[in-house]
Amino acid sequence: MHPVRRALGDSPGAGRCLPILMYHSISDDPEPAHSPYYKVCTSPRRFAEQMQWLRTAGWQGVTLSDGLDFLHGKKKLTGKPVAITFDDGFRDFHTAAFPALHQNGFSATMYLPTAFIGDHRQSFKSRECLTWSEVRELAAAGIEFGSHTVNHPVLYQSSWAEIETELSASKTILDQQLDQSTRAFAYPFAFPQEDRQFTATLGNMLRSLGYQSCATTIIGRARTGDDFFTLKRLPANSCDDRPLLAAKTRGAYDWLALPQAIARRVKRRSKPTRAVATV
Repeated sequence: MHPVRRALGDSPGAGRCLPILMYHSISDDPEPAHSPYYKVCTSPRRFAEQMQWLRTAGWQGVTLSDGLDFLHGKKKLTGKPVAITFDDGFRDFHTAAFPALHQNGFSATMYLPTAFIGDHRQSFKSRECLTWSEVRELAAAGIEFGSHTVNHPVLYQSSWAEIETELSASKTILDQQLDQSTRAFAYPFAFPQEDRQFTATLGNMLRSLGYQSCATTIIGRARTGDDFFTLKRLPANSCDDRPLLAAKTRGAYDWLALPQAIARRVKRRSKPTRAVATV
C-alpha cells in the first residue's frame, strides 16, 4: 500500500502554492523490484488518466518556469497551476506523455542529461532517449527543456570543478541546440538537503551560470518566498490513483518533508563530510 493516504484537505499556509509533479518514464514497466514509493515509471494509460483528473479538477499543467513566474506574481494563469516535470530525457515522453499533455491543453518541463541526447538515438538506464530533432519539435510545441547535467553523475561525490563543468557544459549545449537561454535545472539523484553549505554553494554556482531554478527531490509544494534553487517536488507514478493525486496537489503529502529531512540528517551523521575535494 502506498505510504500516504491521509487527510485530503489543503495544508495551511499563506501565499501562493505550486505543486510540481516529478515524473520519469511513461511506460508499462512494472518495476517489480521497487516498492510503490520508489517506482519511477507511470503507465501511459495511468498518465493519461492523471492528466484528465487534473484538468477536471481545475488544474492547468504548466512549465516549471511559468509556474515560478506565477509564484512571483509575474504571470496570470486561467486555472490552478501545477508544474509537470520529467527527468532523464526518455523517448517515451514524445510517444506517450506529450499526446496526453496536448489533449488536455497542458505543457511541461523535461530535464535532459545532454550526453544521452544526440542526432541519432541513444539510450540511458536501458531506455531509449529523445533525439535533438524530437527535442526541437517538442520545444516548438511549448515544452520547456532544462538541464539534468551532461552525464547524470552523483554531484555530491564530485569536485566543484567537475560540478561546474557538468552545469556549464549542459547549459551551453541546450542553449545552442534550442537557440534560447536555458533557465531550469534538476538535480540528479537524491538532493543532499542536509548539507546546507553544499546546497548554498550549488545554488550560487547555478545563479552565476544563468540558471533561474533548481528542482530537487525534497518532498512538498513550492510556495511564494521559497528559494527557487531548492524547489520541492511531488513524485508521481502508476500508484497514484485519483484520490492520492488529489491529496498530493492539495498539500496532504507535504508533511513527509519533515521525516524525509530528519532521516537524511541522521544518515549524514555517519558520513559528515563529502569524500572529495571541494576545490
